[in-house]
Amino acid sequence: MSRIRVIAGTARGTRLRTVPGDSTRPIMDRVKENLFNILGMDVPNSTWLDMFAGTGSVGIEALSRGATSARFLDNNRNAIQTIRTNLKTTRLTENAEIIQTDALAYLAHPADTAFDYIFIAPPQYKSLWATALRVVDENPGWLSDESWVIAQIDPLEMQAVELENLVEIDQRRYGNTLLLFYEIQ
Repeated sequence: MSRIRVIAGTARGTRLRTVPGDSTRPIMDRVKENLFNILGMDVPNSTWLDMFAGTGSVGIEALSRGATSARFLDNNRNAIQTIRTNLKTTRLTENAEIIQTDALAYLAHPADTAFDYIFIAPPQYKSLWATALRVVDENPGWLSDESWVIAQIDPLEMQAVELENLVEIDQRRYGNTLLLFYEIQ
């Protein structure tokens, strides 16, 4: 089993628990570190939506680096408990909101806030990332004018996705992980 940790910020070095079983695929530390290096100084004071949150590793990393808030969505009870435990361990519960829900159904509702970053990392090989990206694209109220939507997929899952409001601005590959970056056009 891979170990994951918080890379930087107030909770730097804290090991995070993984979700029991094989229902999630946590982001590897090297990929997470590269992701946050790309985002750089835009992370402090930002707001995050961590869809299919699993361990909560990405939202927790953002909070550790100074994000104002992070909302975690997952429909798996074990994932929700793992996120709660990881937030408590890192002492980052204050600015976190955890919702056990189907992320796609949740985002189909009218937005209650606009996020600076939406991170999409659903279970692999089910085309859920493309569906999630389309749901976000169809509901731009979840996005601020400067928002980025980031999808983490296996390169084998790559497919063209027709979008009206979002445009792909970058791709970065790290082994068998591909990060796709989108912004409002």
